[in-house]
Amino acid sequence: MSVLSSTAGPAARPTTDAAPIADAPRPPRRRRRSSIGHPRITPYLFLLPTIVLFLGFKLYPYLSAFWTSLTSNIGGVITFVGLDNYARLLQDPLFYTALGNTALILVVQVPLMLGLGIVLSVAFNSLLLKGRGFFRMAYFVPIVMGLVAYGILFSALFDSSAGIVNEILGYVGIGPIPWLVDPFWAKISIVLAMTWHYTGQNAIIYLAQLQSIPGELYEAAQVDGANAWQRFRNVTLPGLRPALLLTVILSTIGTLQLFDEPYVLTNGGPDNATLTVGMYLYQNGFKYFDFGYASAIGYALTVIIAVVSLIQFRLFRERTPKPVSPKKPASPKKSMSTKEKTR
Repeated sequence: MSVLSSTAGPAARPTTDAAPIADAPRPPRRRRRSSIGHPRITPYLFLLPTIVLFLGFKLYPYLSAFWTSLTSNIGGVITFVGLDNYARLLQDPLFYTALGNTALILVVQVPLMLGLGIVLSVAFNSLLLKGRGFFRMAYFVPIVMGLVAYGILFSALFDSSAGIVNEILGYVGIGPIPWLVDPFWAKISIVLAMTWHYTGQNAIIYLAQLQSIPGELYEAAQVDGANAWQRFRNVTLPGLRPALLLTVILSTIGTLQLFDEPYVLTNGGPDNATLTVGMYLYQNGFKYFDFGYASAIGYALTVIIAVVSLIQFRLFRERTPKPVSPKKPASPKKSMSTKEKTR
């Protein structure tokens, strides 16, 4: 009994002489990432080469050309003249001649080229055409040829004395045409050369857009009794709107900057009949070394291109119909008043 009573007492308290528990091992400290490898900075590092190239080869030339347009080389000394070059531009009849020639070629050549491009794209997309791949490649090949190379080619074709075109026309009883020496026919030569060179490119762009139009739209139109012209007008042309906007703006910009074709074919002649704004800029800058006036012409052309492109963009953009608000029901007071009036 004594043994049981001695063991049944309260539990013994721990003594203070026990050894302390060892601390748990701490996790190793993570090294801080350098700022170069930070996720927020990494995209800018990838963009840095492009940004540097843009600043060095795009933005700096633009700013330098604008500053040059405000200066003039007087006696070998660059002198700040303010807006004198722009005031001179507004009073220069030769600039208006070049601008008129450029606008005339634009109005004639761009619709002709884009119209042919649409017709060719519809033909390339037709299942009735055999060997579509060959024709697509054949019409796209001219765009691969260099501008100067195809200019020399057309200068040989349109030569007034020994050109192949006049020789072929002679077989059908048409006399020799002064393609490159007559003001009217010189413009026609440039229009024909540009149309041959760029039509295939626009046709391929239209073809890519045509292939994105759902075939169910044509089937539904055919079920509704639409003929081929109605399907083209109501399905094909609306589906081509994005490609039309792209090609119209790019073709307009390219034609307003026209230089290679008149330079190689006619050198701006005869009697400045094919002088374009691009050629006039080149003559002032690299023939007369009047870089201030040439820079002013370049900036004036930039403003013209921006205005024309903005107008085209507003004309060709898709217009979303305005939502029609539901009509509110007439209030009972108004209806009672109307009834009283009828009484």
